[in-house]
Amino acid sequence: MAEVRVQTENFDAGAELNSFSEAQEGAGAVVSFTGVVRDVAGGLEAMEIEHYPGMTEKAIAGIVEQAKSRWPLTGTLVIHRHGRLEPGAQIMMVATASAHRLAAFEAAEFLMDYLKSRAPFWKKEVTRDGAGWVAAVETDEDALKRW
Repeated sequence: MAEVRVQTENFDAGAELNSFSEAQEGAGAVVSFTGVVRDVAGGLEAMEIEHYPGMTEKAIAGIVEQAKSRWPLTGTLVIHRHGRLEPGAQIMMVATASAHRLAAFEAAEFLMDYLKSRAPFWKKEVTRDGAGWVAAVETDEDALKRW
């Protein structure tokens, strides 16, 4: 089972994880991560996330397929929001399931690293002082090197 959702609506991370976990036959491990919008420098009013419908889902599905080819997963779930999100809002969720915990953890980390750097989302930070597009961060690129 592989599910990818790109949406504006918020999601209930607990309900999503429960539903995902219940569907995983043969899994001995389920790992999840939920990312939230953070105000790193202070003054962030919102993060505006844009994407191209169809292209984004296809790109994320490709990243999921890479993970499935590397680890023996029984299931994956990726939810990523777009639109205007305020600090503290949930932005994304990744869940992976496998017979063993190492595969579930590694696959979840792989998905998170690749979603952060390779999924086609464009992010604009809106602050009290104006707005600007978020540039790629070298540490995010460095995280990909381990894979």
